[in-house]
Amino acid sequence: MKIAVIGGSGLIGMKLVHKLHQRGHHVIAASPSTGVDTLAREDLADALAGAMVLVDVADPSPISDAEVMHFFETSTRNVLAAGQAAGVRHHVTLSVVGAERLHEIGYLRAKLAQEKKIKAALVAYTIVRATQFFEFAGSIADAATEGDAVRLPPARVQPMAADDVAEALAEVAAQAAVNRIIEIAGPVAMGLDEFVGQFLRANQDARKVVVDPDAPYFGAALDDQAFTPGKSPRLGKTRLADWLDRTVEKR
Repeated sequence: MKIAVIGGSGLIGMKLVHKLHQRGHHVIAASPSTGVDTLAREDLADALAGAMVLVDVADPSPISDAEVMHFFETSTRNVLAAGQAAGVRHHVTLSVVGAERLHEIGYLRAKLAQEKKIKAALVAYTIVRATQFFEFAGSIADAATEGDAVRLPPARVQPMAADDVAEALAEVAAQAAVNRIIEIAGPVAMGLDEFVGQFLRANQDARKVVVDPDAPYFGAALDDQAFTPGKSPRLGKTRLADWLDRTVEKR
């Protein structure tokens, strides 16, 4: 089966392309690095020609709230139109668990706008909402650093490995569209402070996590429900400690 992966050169996209190849699919990695620009629609029609499924994991570089909204609205509109014209039967998109609960964060507002466009389109879809990736721990720590302290709330999160995200997307892409949102998460829930603290200790980072219930997360207040999935999410297999063992050894 031909599957086009929009954002196929990114963190999730590269892993997903590899997993789909392993399953015997004909995979097209569509991204600016391969000549496909979803904003300008460059080579988008060619990339989707003959594809039965497209998986959109495109993600912009850190930009302003207005720019990220423009990216997701414009890119999604163009991908949906090109997919419909190409006869795509299943549109899969990666989104974020809790996107509807944290309107203070511009990125999540943009993901909701993307989800809305997908739900309103004529192509059958599956929206896969994932929890934070283990790979984001460093950037979370950097954003919360004040001197030698990393000030974080103890709100519950259920982070997961990017590899498990790609595995779940590969499974969804091979199945029929469900026309709804499904959630995926890591195998263990923990406090945000614990998540980042384990990452810092494993990497021998001298910064210390300071638990502060009022500390913001990228400008938003967190509680235990903000980033945790609902009932019966699909769970990844990789535990944080095992992921840290593997990733730290490679450095």
